[in-house]
Amino acid sequence: MRRGWFLPWPLPAVAVWLGAWGWYAGLLALGLPRPAAVLLAAVLGLLASFWADSRWRRGIIALGFPLSWVLLSLNYGAGLSPWWWLLPAAVFLLLYPPRAWKDAPLYPTPPEAFDGLRSKVLLPPAARVLDAGCGLGHGLQALERAYPDARLVGIERSWPLRLLCAARVPHATVRHGDIWAEDWSGYDLVYLFQRPESMPGAWEKARRELRPGAWLASLEFPVPEVTATEVWDCPDGRTLWLYQPRTAAAAS
Repeated sequence: MRRGWFLPWPLPAVAVWLGAWGWYAGLLALGLPRPAAVLLAAVLGLLASFWADSRWRRGIIALGFPLSWVLLSLNYGAGLSPWWWLLPAAVFLLLYPPRAWKDAPLYPTPPEAFDGLRSKVLLPPAARVLDAGCGLGHGLQALERAYPDARLVGIERSWPLRLLCAARVPHATVRHGDIWAEDWSGYDLVYLFQRPESMPGAWEKARRELRPGAWLASLEFPVPEVTATEVWDCPDGRTLWLYQPRTAAAAS
């Protein structure tokens, strides 16, 4: 988050949702008609979403109140018990455990994102390549297209996603684990599709652990105040930022 958000994600979204619900309840208490109260509470969430630093976060913040209001209205209209909300909450926690909240949610990498990357970043034969936070395996599939001879490894904190990823990318070694606890020293390239605030920590870890000549690759989000060694323009218009931490020039 930026421009005044000091809480780690997803707490800013939760705070806005609660604020919108409080605003909605207060407007009803003042006698405002329900449709007008819903509209004004939704507008509050929409305005607050402008402080988010990415489109998907803006969408989550803006849609939180109206979607929850619709679902609750349908729930009570159908006479369902509110306890059924525990089921989607349990599924969410299984897919996205609290310890993973500091990492990015599911960010699929386009399958053709790295086609031709080998011409810019030449890795040694049978190079070891890590997808740190592999999700459902989209990044591993794109890396396999670019480096078909590479030994691919994926690390994923969510057990369900780890199992699905291993099934979707059988040629890769997919493990359950913490990308920040994983030792990066044995890899020739570490690929990340994280969030902007994760990049300073990723850069420091790469500087400590990656061997000379190894690469750190980040889709969309650059390392702040660090000059990239190479920049790759993906076919869909996204940017892949490439760093060799032992040789890249970092701004002080």
